[in-house]
Amino acid sequence: MIGLLQRVSEATVRVEGEVVGTIGQGLMVLIGVERGDDEAIADRLLQRLLGYRVFPDEEDRMNRSVTDIAGGLLLVPQFTLAADTRKGMRPSFTPAADPTDGERLFDYLLEQARSRYSRVQSGRFGADMKVSLTNDGPVTFWLQVPR
Repeated sequence: MIGLLQRVSEATVRVEGEVVGTIGQGLMVLIGVERGDDEAIADRLLQRLLGYRVFPDEEDRMNRSVTDIAGGLLLVPQFTLAADTRKGMRPSFTPAADPTDGERLFDYLLEQARSRYSRVQSGRFGADMKVSLTNDGPVTFWLQVPR
């Protein structure tokens, strides 16, 4: 499972012109589900997302997590993160989970996030989403939980 996290000042997801998720300061995380991923992997990714220290402390060092600053967490499903781009001019989606498993695991991750943290928003699985954000820093990290 892959999480591409971005420290943001604000982020919003729209579907057909309707805002379905929005946060102020916090983390906007694109989520990719790969073949073979399961609930234990989703739990580990969530643990890392909630605890990953990317926000500045008093000395301007990245020592605070999204929970430490009571920031928002916006989870956005994006199967293209699981693409194989190593060769050719077109991505292969063989590494990505099939849509049924991808949706099930994204929903599981979202449910677990909401049960552990009160400031969680999300995009919509399978929808044509318009995502806007202001990356703060910029700060962007690729987190991948191995199988």
